[in-house]
Amino acid sequence: MDLQLKGKSVIVTAASKGLGKAVAMAFAHEGAHVLIGSRNEATLQSAVTDIKQETGNEQVDYVVCDMKNPKDISGLVEKAVSWNGTVDVLINNAGGPPAGKFMDMGDDDWYHAFELNLLSFIRATRAVVPHMKKQQKGHIVNLASSSIKQTLNNLVLSNTMRPGIVGLAKSLSQELGGDNILINTVGPGTIETDRIAELNQVQAEQQGTTVEAIKWDAQQLVPMKRYGKPEEFAKAILFLASGANTYITGQSLIVDGGLVKSL
Repeated sequence: MDLQLKGKSVIVTAASKGLGKAVAMAFAHEGAHVLIGSRNEATLQSAVTDIKQETGNEQVDYVVCDMKNPKDISGLVEKAVSWNGTVDVLINNAGGPPAGKFMDMGDDDWYHAFELNLLSFIRATRAVVPHMKKQQKGHIVNLASSSIKQTLNNLVLSNTMRPGIVGLAKSLSQELGGDNILINTVGPGTIETDRIAELNQVQAEQQGTTVEAIKWDAQQLVPMKRYGKPEEFAKAILFLASGANTYITGQSLIVDGGLVKSL
């Protein structure tokens, strides 16, 4: 299948490691011009080097971008436009909010989660839409969480903010469909990343057990009996954001090995 991504202008936010980096790697493999953002310049430089070496694609660059800073987000988009003339694909991503229960969270926690996990997606999308409208096409994919389909224990902030991304994408699919701008949301289940390792550590400490035991128990809940790999998750993003996807918009998809039981 021709994904029609060679030479396309792609932005991937929060992409210096984890799922964001895996997604950026997948686009680079397809010959896209990939611009990644993250807060830490050292990890960004390392990620760009890794991506170039693994894919042989030299059209990979970075911008230091704190997803809570609107000026940084604008600068990221401006860099992509100055580099490639437009933005064909936006992959919205941001680090997950802290674990915890409702009464553990104060106003600062809620404001932080809102700005990082919902408002940042709004800001980035708002910045790219005029360029996509001008060319009458574009793809936006939001990276969220399986909490868009089924709530997760001890993750009240994620359970609250992530569904807002789905509502945003569904609304924009209605508003932007006539401009041939397709927007979808994809949530990872238990994918082998630093985020999952962090959550496992928190759970192990709470239960007085080992991380290995927590991981084994979690894998038994997955019908495929294993964690997913970042590159497996990236494949779904790649298709939804590619020229091969011409009619799927406003949808939410879980990549989880069958873990989530909701319809």
